[in-house]
Amino acid sequence: MNQTESNIPAGFMQDARGALWPVETIKEIDRARDDLVREIVEKARAMSALLSTFKGSVFGDIQAFVELSAEKYGAHMGGIKGNVTLLTFDGRYKIQRAISENLVFDERLQVAKELIDQCIHEWSKGSRPELIALVNDAFNVDKEGKVNTGRILSLRRLDIEDEKWQQAMKAIGESLQVAGTKAYIRVYERVGNSDQYRPINLDVAAV
Repeated sequence: MNQTESNIPAGFMQDARGALWPVETIKEIDRARDDLVREIVEKARAMSALLSTFKGSVFGDIQAFVELSAEKYGAHMGGIKGNVTLLTFDGRYKIQRAISENLVFDERLQVAKELIDQCIHEWSKGSRPELIALVNDAFNVDKEGKVNTGRILSLRRLDIEDEKWQQAMKAIGESLQVAGTKAYIRVYERVGNSDQYRPINLDVAAV
C-alpha cells in the first residue's frame, strides 16, 4: 500500500508499487531524476497558483469596469454576460473576455431525427442524395458519442416548407440546452503600427 510522502521513513524512497527502498540502494541517476521531477513539479504548482490568482483578479477587474461603464448610462449588469473587448487609449494593447457556451441537445433531438427520417422516407423517390448525405452527416456521432452541434443546427437553415420537417426543426431548436459556460481571457499587443495584433501567450506550449 502506498504511503504519503510524510510517512516514508527517513533514509528510504518509495517506488511506484509502494515498496520502500533504502536510499543507498537506489542508483544515483534515479535519485537525480527524482529530484529534478519534484523540483519541476513544485515550480509548476507555484505557477499554476499564480495563474489562478491572475485569472480571478483579471476577471474581477474586467467585470468591475464593465459595471462601472454601465452605471454611467444608468444600466445594471447582472453577472458575467457576453464578450468584451477593452483597448488602451493608443490602441496598442487589447484585452478580450470571451464567454463560450457548452451547448447540448436533450431527448427531443431523437424526436427530431425520427421526424426527419420520416420525411426522407416519404420523399425517397424525389430526395436529392445531397440532402440525405447532409442529414446523415449531421447526426453522426464522434468518438465520444456526441453529435456536432453546428452540423445539426445547419439543418435549420434549409428552406424546406414541409410541415413535418418544420416540426423537426422546432424540436431541434427546443432541445438545445446550455450545459455550462467557460470564460477566457486573451491579451494582445499591436504589431508595430499595423492593424494586426499578436497574443501575449499565457499557454506554456505557446510561449
